[in-house]
Amino acid sequence: MNSKKWLAVFAGTVALLALLLLLGNVLIDPYGVFGDVIFHWDAYSQSMNPRVGKTEYIERHHDEYDSYILGCSSTSSFPVEELNGYMGADFYNMFTYGADMLDVENFARRLIGSYTVKNIFLNVYIDNGAHYDVGEDNLTNCMHPDVTGGSKLGFYLKYLFLNPQYAIDKVMNRLNDEYFARGYDAFDLGTGAYDKRERDVEAIDSLEDYVSREAYADFADYPTYDIALTSIDSTMESVGRIKKLCEEAGVNLTVVCGPVYSDYMRGVDPQDADRFYRALAEVTPFWDFSMSSVSFEPRYFYDSTHFRNCVGVMAEARIFGDEDVWAPEDFGVYVTEENVSQLAQRNARLLASGPEERIPQERVPILMYHSFTDDPEKVTDVTALISDFRGQMEALKAAGYNAVFYSDLIDFVYRGTPLPEKPVLISVDDGYADNLELAAPILEELGLCATVSVIGVSVGKDTYKDTGYPMTPHFALEDAAPYVERGVLDIQSHSFDMHQAEIVDGEDARDGVLRKKGEGVEEYLETLTADYLKSREQISSALGLDARVFTYPNGKYDVFSEYALTESGAAATVSVRSGVSTVVAGLPQSLYALPRLAVPGGMDAAGMMELLSQ
Repeated sequence: MNSKKWLAVFAGTVALLALLLLLGNVLIDPYGVFGDVIFHWDAYSQSMNPRVGKTEYIERHHDEYDSYILGCSSTSSFPVEELNGYMGADFYNMFTYGADMLDVENFARRLIGSYTVKNIFLNVYIDNGAHYDVGEDNLTNCMHPDVTGGSKLGFYLKYLFLNPQYAIDKVMNRLNDEYFARGYDAFDLGTGAYDKRERDVEAIDSLEDYVSREAYADFADYPTYDIALTSIDSTMESVGRIKKLCEEAGVNLTVVCGPVYSDYMRGVDPQDADRFYRALAEVTPFWDFSMSSVSFEPRYFYDSTHFRNCVGVMAEARIFGDEDVWAPEDFGVYVTEENVSQLAQRNARLLASGPEERIPQERVPILMYHSFTDDPEKVTDVTALISDFRGQMEALKAAGYNAVFYSDLIDFVYRGTPLPEKPVLISVDDGYADNLELAAPILEELGLCATVSVIGVSVGKDTYKDTGYPMTPHFALEDAAPYVERGVLDIQSHSFDMHQAEIVDGEDARDGVLRKKGEGVEEYLETLTADYLKSREQISSALGLDARVFTYPNGKYDVFSEYALTESGAAATVSVRSGVSTVVAGLPQSLYALPRLAVPGGMDAAGMMELLSQ
């Protein structure tokens, strides 16, 4: 081959490779800038670059929304569902990670100038005063030219000539995609917020346990930061222009300063913080949530600058005067030019001495029983001698314990309703007839109460399902009604038909509520949801009770079961993890996978009291 032919082949090869590269980047479209015609994977595009991904998404879906939340990544924790209810709106959370106020201003200008907008909910976070117009990363933080008015040619060329590894990664991630969000598809499309479905069903109890987890280790030994607020003036000028845009377009503007973890706030010079809030108040009144007793409770935070969604719910409730949602008294101040001078003093006082109000939390031991007998020969690990049970209940009374229901724990967490001193919860699993015949009269006599979690298919039966296989008799719900009416018993769900046994259900028996081998996630979630709702309806129809508590058969659970149940309306789930429960006001996760103290048959009153001392 002569040199001319070689050069022609080489040039052709290079051209072909370049064409393949361009086609791959256009068709696979790792950043979603060319329409993502093959994958239609908006969550991936938004995760790669939310500034571009969300701009493209809203261009296609703007008719579904009339209101927008704007701000940096902490802004994700202001849920749109509650705002929609309070304001009669359809919100989309337009936050992006790393957003400075120039980015936010550009988004506001684009949205108001291009679409129908009724409301803007703007989060001006304290560290917005530290960054302004920081420039654009070539790919991840690049703004869409439709937003900035920049060169479209230059914009698209960047994404045309991407490293092919980006396309390969997208294909591999799609092939290995999971049900819950991962770093490559971190957004919930319908709301625009981070997809926190998995993270928000994790059980949270004691502070010691929380900070011992790897994900939250920073809270145990918080690193020191110096945060210089060098961009206050520029930031506030942008806020002023956003306000003017809203006024001219008749858009309702709500401005908030989101909650800040206390140790993070210590990195800000108090004088800088004072100047930040004074400058903001000169531009617009705002709701300040930055410092309060919430700021000193790590369990309300995912990390130093990201507060949990439940805290966003508290903030929105305070803004709109919803007293059905609990929030500490010191949470949320409406700030104007007249009272802004008091804000810095208040925050400095909080950082120096801590909050005057402690976040309400209670350690609540949950005792676990199953069945009872008056025959000493029939005592087992899960069958207690009734005389022992009486002695244990008498010991509880003598020690000043007050029995509560799960509904009391739920009211404490969601509404801040105080629990009595020394609360204890007496739980009984399965719903055996001896619960009514032997245990309930003792509870009523002593002025105590208990919660029985029943298995739907076994209610009122002494044989297992339709097999004829004999089993310990279970009470009928109607038989429990008198004790329910007198406040002695509460009835909750132990599943309708997920408390199975291989001896009668065969090899296909479910292991607790866990997925069966080969069962798809969607199929499983539908199955568990249907089972729980059937159990809930059974209890409601017979007794008029709302079974918002699910006790796991065999104590086995996972993230899928927690998600299915909480999405279906369960306010609390109960495990067999050993320990004393800690419930925290305003923190729904403290009601998940509640631990209990198993009281084995044969244990006397002294042994049970020793259990309670954990």
